[in-house]
Amino acid sequence: MKLSRRGFLGAAGALTALTLWPGGARATQGDARLLVVLLRGGVDGLHVLAPNGDANYRRLRGALAPEDATPLAEGFALHPSLGFARELYAQRQLLPVVAIAPPYRQRSHFEAQDCLENGTASASGASSGWLNRCVAALRGEEALAISAVMPLIMRGTGAATTWSPPLPDEVNPILLQRLQPLYAADRELGEAFQRALQTGDATMAAGAGGRLPNAMRAAAKFMSAGDGPRIGFVEDSGWDTHSNQAAVLKRKLGELDAGLRAFEEAAKGVWNRSVVVVVSEFGRTAAANGTGGTDHGTGGLALLAGGSVRGGRVAGDWPGLAPSQLNEGRDLRATSDLRGLFKGVLAGHLHVAEAALETSVFPESRDVPAMTGLVA
Repeated sequence: MKLSRRGFLGAAGALTALTLWPGGARATQGDARLLVVLLRGGVDGLHVLAPNGDANYRRLRGALAPEDATPLAEGFALHPSLGFARELYAQRQLLPVVAIAPPYRQRSHFEAQDCLENGTASASGASSGWLNRCVAALRGEEALAISAVMPLIMRGTGAATTWSPPLPDEVNPILLQRLQPLYAADRELGEAFQRALQTGDATMAAGAGGRLPNAMRAAAKFMSAGDGPRIGFVEDSGWDTHSNQAAVLKRKLGELDAGLRAFEEAAKGVWNRSVVVVVSEFGRTAAANGTGGTDHGTGGLALLAGGSVRGGRVAGDWPGLAPSQLNEGRDLRATSDLRGLFKGVLAGHLHVAEAALETSVFPESRDVPAMTGLVA
């Protein structure tokens, strides 16, 4: 079903405080909140969290390596657009997890996203989503996807609904990438177009920070309501950066950062009991390509944020960027299965039983151990 916007929008169209979750009273297993944010397109984790401590990084990236990245622990540095995330890290409420990916190890966006969302070992392993099966395992819970259509991760027999907010339109960054070479050939417009890309003016994003921050703010308002859903899902597109990556990710990471701030501000009452999991279907190539971008890779990055996160450190098993350490000589090698991260959050935060995690939520996954120490 799809939620009506009546009761949730003021006369001017702004979101109001929620007082009633239309699905009725939710279960009482606890008061923890979980929001999953899927960044579609394959986020370049090596750009988001620069491994400056790896001697091969600058050799592979050259001028594409972010300048003014904020040093964190263990030789990693956070992209400068993630200012609020850096504050969360200092408060031990942000945990980056490196070299992680779903079990799919090829480079198709659609297959990788299906594998991530269905929670199995393959793209065709299930027609339902692991987050929906989690809802079903908890019994009495309901979940909400901030989406125009029900995403695969939320499909199934568990109680889930969608809500599509009146978010502003913006120019697709992939379209901007396609237009760049055309404008570059124009003496009069080329320089102006490039300047607009670098400053972000060309996106024409309306509203308070763009589509992703508004979606995360909406999720927070629903999820912080007294009888609201404890489990939510938000998605965002435009992360496929084959060219002009530095400018595109400067803007997109700024939107993600604004989204984390928007969720924290709108969910003040439950922030200390919340975990936000930010993931993508795969990473990018270790080396920059010839058009100022990167191509489809394997090993990626996940971010955990929230008051319930054991942050202030970098987690995961770093495999290194030497030629012999790369996957197929081109990608960061994935050393962790995303299902293990999801298991660790669901077990430690929502108290989903181990038997349910290994059989119904993530079928046939006994050989994938749950990550420990992710949540307080």
